[in-house]
Amino acid sequence: MENFEYSQPTNVLFGKNQILNLVDCLKPYGKRVLLVYGGESIKNNGLYQTIIELLKDFELLELGGIQPNPKLKSVYEGVQICKNNNIDVILGVGGGSAIDCAKAIAVGAKYNGDVWDLITQKKNIISALPIVGILTISASGTEIGSGSVISNPEIKQKLGFDSPYMRLKSVILDPTYTMSVPKKHTVAGIVDIMSHLLEQYLIGEGTFLSNQLCEGIIKTVIHYVSIVLEEPNNYEARGQIMWASSLANNGILSLGSSLYAFSCHAIEHELSAFYDIVHGVGLAIVTPQWMRYILNEKTVDKFAHYGKEVWGINDKLDKYEIANQSIEYTEQWFKSLGVSTHLLEHIGVNDRLSSLNLSSKDFEIIAKNAVENGSLDYAWVPLNEEDVKNIIEMCL
Repeated sequence: MENFEYSQPTNVLFGKNQILNLVDCLKPYGKRVLLVYGGESIKNNGLYQTIIELLKDFELLELGGIQPNPKLKSVYEGVQICKNNNIDVILGVGGGSAIDCAKAIAVGAKYNGDVWDLITQKKNIISALPIVGILTISASGTEIGSGSVISNPEIKQKLGFDSPYMRLKSVILDPTYTMSVPKKHTVAGIVDIMSHLLEQYLIGEGTFLSNQLCEGIIKTVIHYVSIVLEEPNNYEARGQIMWASSLANNGILSLGSSLYAFSCHAIEHELSAFYDIVHGVGLAIVTPQWMRYILNEKTVDKFAHYGKEVWGINDKLDKYEIANQSIEYTEQWFKSLGVSTHLLEHIGVNDRLSSLNLSSKDFEIIAKNAVENGSLDYAWVPLNEEDVKNIIEMCL
């Protein structure tokens, strides 16, 4: 095992009625609170009104309308609100988009320059406002992680950045808040969870323990997803998926493993920077093609192990047959959830490249950004710009 240092400072309050602890989560940091949230869902399910009632003794300002693939414009708006009103603490309510936006606002509020400098890592993050979260969709795992992803549509960039200052102080995980999430968003979130797991599992030098943890959580997700989709109000199933989401992307699964890159996430970030597609859908498109592209003599044993341990494929078969079946099983599982696994199919185009109005120059930009921003030279199978272009073409 490799050396590692691990700290998890986020206080997790899991279960029903944990919202009643919200005041105690916020009051150590001050009375001026910026509430950051997405659309109308938290108003429709009653959560918004509960927050307003609980925080009646706080000075509450709001920034709503945070979009999927949260935009830099929203971050700027939030930073300005914080600076103009001396905000003490940020409350992010929603899924990964709202919480990622809250994180970016938190560091921007304590920075005298353009927050984009921090997102692009031209400047170091040295401080942030405290952040508290309430999760309403199981997906990104950002609620316990130290990262954030922000899109800048003007230059077609979607960048991930990381800092321990962006870890939440506390987060409320109540599975009941995920019961009203529409099926398409539930499914996209579950694909994101699966991708986080696969990208930490399908690596060269994973430890025995990390492999076992990944396999266990992958099997948990596969088992409970059908229950969640058939019984949206099943608390046990929603709870299992919610906690799996948090475990899948809080850093613990890769401890002791060699360096690696999230190749599928890096490619998807650049694709959605151009198309603004839902992150989970983009991952369902990229992941199977990435798996096919990197299958070779170096990787076949791990893919075969994955096929046998996760999907129960006959271990008497040739290892390449098992590996290829494991990829096919993964793609078919995505499809069984109702997710498109090809880009053209997702955006409703029947023709191929010509119908997308994309030039070869666009592919070059996407590939270049993916390699540079995603550190793909550290990947299990290192990818250059030509490799990424080939994978994108396979995704069509």
